[in-house]
Amino acid sequence: MNKFLIKKPIIAEKAIKMSALGKYVFMVASEATLPEIKKIVEKTYNVKIIKSNVINVKSKKRRIGRSISIKPGYKKVIVTLKQGQKLDILPQ
Repeated sequence: MNKFLIKKPIIAEKAIKMSALGKYVFMVASEATLPEIKKIVEKTYNVKIIKSNVINVKSKKRRIGRSISIKPGYKKVIVTLKQGQKLDILPQ
């Protein structure tokens, strides 16, 4: 179990709204599996996860003037905590 599979929590407007429902979004390594992520989050934050979803975000082409670059894709996971539990990773 590698604790570096979770890169960072995603703090966006939608993620902050989801936190009111007990759902939190994390950016994870592309080789991370769902059971590994669940164990790491439960151990790190001392919470109980009842559901988790994985989303693979595709890479996108970006154009700056004449040059075209590629914004890399990533993997994110949405974890739903047991009712009554919360994480203190998002601003209030």
